Amino acid sequence: MATTNSVADGSNAALFASLSGSGSSTSNKSQISESQNRFLKLLTTQLKNQDPMNPLDNAQMTSQMAQISTVDGIERLNATLQKLISNSADSQAMQAAALVGHGVLVPGSGMDMAKGMAFGGVELGSAADQVTVTIKDANGIPVRTLQLGGMDAGSHSFQWDGKANSGADAADGAYTISVTAIRGADKVTASALSVGLVSSVERTAAGVVLNVGQQGSFAMSDVREIL
Repeated sequence: MATTNSVADGSNAALFASLSGSGSSTSNKSQISESQNRFLKLLTTQLKNQDPMNPLDNAQMTSQMAQISTVDGIERLNATLQKLISNSADSQAMQAAALVGHGVLVPGSGMDMAKGMAFGGVELGSAADQVTVTIKDANGIPVRTLQLGGMDAGSHSFQWDGKANSGADAADGAYTISVTAIRGADKVTASALSVGLVSSVERTAAGVVLNVGQQGSFAMSDVREIL
């Protein structure tokens, strides 16, 4: 016997309209749970309103049940993923808390000198034969040029002894740095890194944030080195 649609077109339209209205009454449920409930209501309504002379055949029934299992499986998978994400965030928060009081190397061009000593860093996109760091005062006037020599790709820290190009002692305070690097006759992608002390950790909607003194706030992924 040939099978036909279990519910007439007109009945389907009324059925979908009634189901779409019922979903809005449970605002505390997840979107997936609401979709599953609507699907189950649709299936049971189809079974109740099927034509006795043309009932759903076994293949159709099996297909409907498989769809129910798929919807339920997706909801369980999403719940598992949410749990994994929550556990990962907790683990990251614990790791970040352990950094409080430690120095880190993060993106930035600021450098603070105290007691005639300062630290900074560079990040290279590829290996370089010569890396040059220019240190400038608060007015943007170059104070010292450091030749760091050859370096591999990645992040590197360096120390400034507080001496100006003239050999005189530079004053303690805030400075900025810029970096250039070459390999042969070609320029190498290079950026400045700043050294700061992690003062506190915040857990925000965007993830764990490290507060690094005057350098600002950074994500865990911004940390290039722990000093």
